[in-house]
Order: sequence, then structure tokens, then C-alpha cells
Amino acid sequence: MIAIVDHQICNLRSVEKAFERLGFRAVVTDDAAVLADAEKIVLPGVGAFEDAMIQLRRRKLVEPLREAIQQGRPFLGICLGLQLLFERSYEHGQHEGLGVLRGEVVPFDLPSRWKVPHMGWNQLEFDREVPILKGLASGSYFYFVHSYFVVPQDPGIVAGRADYGAPFCAMVWSGNLYATQFHPEKSQANGLRLLRNFAELGV
Repeated sequence: MIAIVDHQICNLRSVEKAFERLGFRAVVTDDAAVLADAEKIVLPGVGAFEDAMIQLRRRKLVEPLREAIQQGRPFLGICLGLQLLFERSYEHGQHEGLGVLRGEVVPFDLPSRWKVPHMGWNQLEFDREVPILKGLASGSYFYFVHSYFVVPQDPGIVAGRADYGAPFCAMVWSGNLYATQFHPEKSQANGLRLLRNFAELGV
């Protein structure tokens, strides 16, 4: 069973429906006991970093999420779910994240001709071979919606980059932990392939 973390920040049904369409059982939950029993965990999100962390703390999910990652269960962060994995964000102030990965979340600082948020289809250039990118080619298009991006302290965890005014980290991979700045659930065939690959990890 795949658990999709419910932190009340976005419509999680699109992620759930994507897995259902692929034939995998997925449940939206904010129950730590359900997370403890899940084979795989997905942390999605669209919205404000601070609000999401408040909701995770309120639901007492911070430690269960950290423990799941430490236990080696496959974990996928999506968009805000990627950013929350890092130590801090500078979105409307400075806010502490889950601290699973070292680094920070910073805003785009671009000339005025570049619209922020970065919204729409963009190419993902692969930095290395990643299990959940199996069957996809470097340069494949995925759908992005974001005003901030992650800057990992360890460049070795960067798995893919996109370019919007300048190159930025669009995907990380470290052991059992995968996370994307783009939305696979909104990225049509390429996104569904990524989600299938994630769901089939260890099978």
C-alpha cells in the first residue's frame, strides 16, 4: 500500500487517482499508524512551506516521516514535498523544514521578462541513471508550478535539472528517497511512467 501524506495544503486526489489509474492501491492519510504500515510513502504539496510544516507538526507527522525515510522505505516528495525535505526555506521569512536533506529553498531571482511562478512544461535533463526514471529519456518534458527551488548542500544527490533563466535542481535521489520539483501526476505519460516505476520499486 502507498500512503499519500495529507497535510491539508493541496488537492491530493490527483496523486491518488494517478496511482489508481496505474492499478496500485494508494490512500490519503494523516494517521501516523497508517504511515508506519505503508510500503511506500508520497509527500506531495502545492502552497506555502510554513503552512505545510505547521500542519505536519499539528498532526504529529514530522517524526513518523523522518523514521520512514531512515527505515529505508521508498519515499517520493513532489513539488512542495521536495522542498519540505530540506533544512530551511526562505519563503516569506525563514522556516525550518524536515531536515532530512541538507540545503535550503530559495526564490527565483530573475529579470522581469521571466514570469514567476515558473509554470508549465519544461525539460528534465538527467544527471544520472535513477530507478524511477527507467524507460524515460533525458530531455523528457514534465509539468512545473513553483516560485522556489532547492539548493542541496551535496551536489551528489541532484538527479535532474531544468532550466528557467538558469539551471536549477529539479530532482533529487538519495538511497530510498526520491523527490521532484515537477508534478508527475500532472505530466501525462511521462509522469505516469515515473509513478509506475516508483510503485514497482522492490517488486
